[in-house]
Amino acid sequence: MKAAVLYEHGGPLIIEEIELESPKAQEVRVRIESAGICRSDLHVIHGTAIQRLPVVAGHEGSATVLEVGSAVESLKPGDRVILSFAPNCGRCPFCLTGHSNMCDAHLSTGGTLFDGTTRLYKDDQRIYHMGKVACFAQEAVVPETGCIPIPDDVPFPQAALIGCCVTTGVGATLYSVQVKPGDTVAVIGCGGVGINVIQGARLANASKIIAVDIDEGKLEFSMKFGATDTVNPSQQDVIKRVKEITNGLGVDYAFEVFGSAETTTTTFNLARKGGTAVVVGLAPVNDLAGIDAVALVRQEKTLKGTYYGSVRPTVDIHAIVDLYRSGKINVDDLVARHYKLEDINDAFNDLERGEVGRGVITQF
Repeated sequence: MKAAVLYEHGGPLIIEEIELESPKAQEVRVRIESAGICRSDLHVIHGTAIQRLPVVAGHEGSATVLEVGSAVESLKPGDRVILSFAPNCGRCPFCLTGHSNMCDAHLSTGGTLFDGTTRLYKDDQRIYHMGKVACFAQEAVVPETGCIPIPDDVPFPQAALIGCCVTTGVGATLYSVQVKPGDTVAVIGCGGVGINVIQGARLANASKIIAVDIDEGKLEFSMKFGATDTVNPSQQDVIKRVKEITNGLGVDYAFEVFGSAETTTTTFNLARKGGTAVVVGLAPVNDLAGIDAVALVRQEKTLKGTYYGSVRPTVDIHAIVDLYRSGKINVDDLVARHYKLEDINDAFNDLERGEVGRGVITQF
């Protein structure tokens, strides 16, 4: 089958034919229908995220089930599914306490499937799976718990985005913390995930939703999804302007969605007394953020991380899909560009240039 393989950090993704083995007992072979172009993949390409090489990247995908393993009970060939990059074992302490997004078995087998092996090969060289998804390919073998069935009326490109950026952003506001009607919110970083934090805040009826980004196009785009105010840090003092908007208080909830130590510090400083700073974006490995330890105590602030929107993927993604189907969140307008698999390096160049909206591979 054809796949996009990364052999060295900083290098291009190589489009080539590789081998895909059949699924084992609790695994599923799928045909990839759509795959989103996400900044987390860019971290892998640049080497700022931990990932063994060579690897088939891609973690934001949708697919059709082609074949199921002997022990698979919840899926059958022909099923339409969202692919989750946080499949779970169902047995570890985190799965058993409702935190399956942090499944120990998944995190301890990074780059492989749950048994510690891969299904991807080129000649005699094994190739790793990013997030147990590896959807920058025509087909993939994934764990059964990494597949969330979807109705026929959910288009595959939109389904792919629900698999990552939509769930991560909306989940951060509704599952990680519970933004309430009348709360004030600031969002630093208005890419694919940040836009969905804004959507989640709108859904929660926040009174002020302040979009923060250095890209004017992204700020304008954010207004379409619920931002009430915008701030460009290259033109304004962010903390000063946010306090002006909030009558000198700061916000109830500040969300960091860019992924850096500097923006994490700024996010903490945007939260009011008793407010909460929520870190959504993944910073480069070994980044350390400076936090005002006195303000943490005397102002009773909360600093909180959230991974994958703190959802239970096999349960809560169904609810996110229902929000889309009922028209409560806008995913259609997030799909901005369609690419062929062979044009994947151009797609990442567009991402790095700051193109608005999400690029999606739809031709394999």
